[in-house]
This record gives sequence, C-alpha cells and structure tokens, in this order.
Amino acid sequence: MIYKAFQDLKLSALGLGCMRLPLKSSSDADIDVEATQKMVDYAMAQGVNYYDTAWGYHDGHSETVIGEALKKHPRESFYLASKFPGYDLANMPKVKEIFPRQLEKCQVEYFDFYLFHNVCEMNINAYLDEKYGIMDYLREQKRNGRIRHLGFSAHGSYDVMKRFLEAYGEEMEFCQIQLNYIDWHFQDAEAKVQLLQEYHLPVWVMEPLRGGKLAALGEKDTAALKMLRPDEDVPAWAFRFLQSIPSVTVILSGMSSFAQLKDNICTFETERPLTRREWEVLLDIAG
Repeated sequence: MIYKAFQDLKLSALGLGCMRLPLKSSSDADIDVEATQKMVDYAMAQGVNYYDTAWGYHDGHSETVIGEALKKHPRESFYLASKFPGYDLANMPKVKEIFPRQLEKCQVEYFDFYLFHNVCEMNINAYLDEKYGIMDYLREQKRNGRIRHLGFSAHGSYDVMKRFLEAYGEEMEFCQIQLNYIDWHFQDAEAKVQLLQEYHLPVWVMEPLRGGKLAALGEKDTAALKMLRPDEDVPAWAFRFLQSIPSVTVILSGMSSFAQLKDNICTFETERPLTRREWEVLLDIAG
C-alpha cells in the first residue's frame, strides 16, 4: 500500500468511501453488513487506514455500519472521517444535535477528519451565516479533541470554493473534490486544484472513476491505452492520473464488492504516475 504524508500522519493513498457499500437488496438502506465487515477486515489487513462516511450515506445507515465494522480494530489503527450534512439546509441549525449523534453512531470518541459536506451554490450562504454557529461549534470540538482535522468537501463552482476559502481558509486543513480525467476540464477541476494549492491545502479525491463511468471504455480507447501500458487495466488509468497530481493525498473509492476492493488495492501497491504523452492521451479520451 502506498502511503502519503499528512502533517504527522501516514495515510493510505487509497481510502474506502462508504457511500456505495454492498447491498442485500435494491434499497440503499439495506447494507450487507457481513459483506461490509469482510471488506473492512481485508482492507485493514492490506494497509488501508482511511474510511470516509457521512450522515446521509445509505439513508443514514453508513455511519452505523462502518462504525460497527471498525469497532473490532484498534482505534489508533484507522482514520475515520465524517461530515456535517449541510447539503440539507434544514440541518443548518442542528450542528449541536447532529455531531454528537454521529460520534455515537460510529462508536468513537473523536473523528480524525471532519468536513463541511458539499459546499455548493445552494448552501454557501448558510454555511457562512454566523447565526447557525457551525464553525464556532466545530472549532470548539477541535479544541476539545473530538475533531482532529477539519476540512470541507465541495461540489460547487470555483467561485463558491474561493468564497468559502476566503472566509474559512485559514482553519481548513484539507479539501475533498470531485476529480478525475473527465472533470479535469469538464468541471474545471484543474483550476480548483490550483486554488487549493494557493491555500496550501492537500487534495482528497472523490469520484475518481466518476461513478464507475471510467471503469470501462470503448474498444478504440481501451486499445489506445493498452498500446501505452499493456499490463494496466482500464480502471487503473483513472488512479494513475490522480497519482500524477502532486497535491493529491487520499483517493476515495466507493467500492461495493470484494472484487472491486481487491483490484483497487492491487493498483495501489505501486505508484505509477503518467508520462506527458500518457497524460495527453488520457485527456484526449476525456474529450
């Protein structure tokens, strides 16, 4: 497993995103607990030490299931992240109610990483509105040791991210964005990475495979990549793209099967950033 330095920590470059855990039925709330436990145990054994959940994942059940799955492992052996659910404006006045409940659901006394969830056009005004006291409360939790590192995730535009950073940038330690070789230009991810560099913030990646879209390509594109790296599978190219961006620290993958987990762990046994030519070919494929 590749590890990346973050302050005084060594984080696995691959993190387990807990938004797409295995299911027992078509209901997103019906998590296969046994399969999840098996995946977490295997991930831990293979050196994956970063786990990312959130209040709303799997209709509110992700935190509970991942907390139970991690409970059997020593607390100091993993890093757990969750988020304040500001994607729902009704939650804005409820930070003092929601945060302690999240700790209970995850069966931990602190979060290693905690994020403002989904900073975007819809909620930026509320996130910055002091009447809700969200930043004040999270700042207090950090002082009390119940949050070790504070950051934010963003699906919003460059301008929204900049506005958030102008208000809270000095207190942010990392940022999680949607980043892959399609969104490098399509969603202006390149500019967002540069913005975060200006604030000296490392990048956490979500949607590295763009919801699975980059796990398989057409025959022509697949053949072009095979010419460059015959031994590299198509999904691995998305991860190699991200390994080529120096500020990327943790790459979160929402793995919903044991097979996906094993394949991704194999990819992260080595760091193989792209050459200039490979980078150009991949961006050409992105269109």
